[in-house]
Amino acid sequence: MHWLVLILALLPLSVAADEITAAQTLPAGTVLTEADLIVRTSAEAGLTPADAVGRQLRIAVYEGRPITRSQLAAPTLVARNQLVTLAYEHAALRIETEGRALGAGGEGDVIRVMNLSSRATLTARINADGSVSVAQR
Repeated sequence: MHWLVLILALLPLSVAADEITAAQTLPAGTVLTEADLIVRTSAEAGLTPADAVGRQLRIAVYEGRPITRSQLAAPTLVARNQLVTLAYEHAALRIETEGRALGAGGEGDVIRVMNLSSRATLTARINADGSVSVAQR
């Protein structure tokens, strides 16, 4: 009898979970807010509103369509051709200059940046404040 209880306990259960859908048509690049989302119960596990709010859509999502994790990215902090503060740090040394972003990205992304003083192209990591730091090799 105990083995029957054990077998039943190990069987996978079909549990209803919340699915997030678009409240209206959302173009690519939209940073999601709670007003953009509708939560519906579905048989498949999806995102929670906390996972989606504040993230940016990579592609357009039409009204009533589900929003998946693969459609979301960190919000873009630096746009292509934007002027940025370029910083180099090593031990107690910190050098800052102005640069031009040659790519776009969000926090933690690595992009190419042109130092406007020397015209040299460097690889830099985007910081949370929108500045960039020269990537260490």
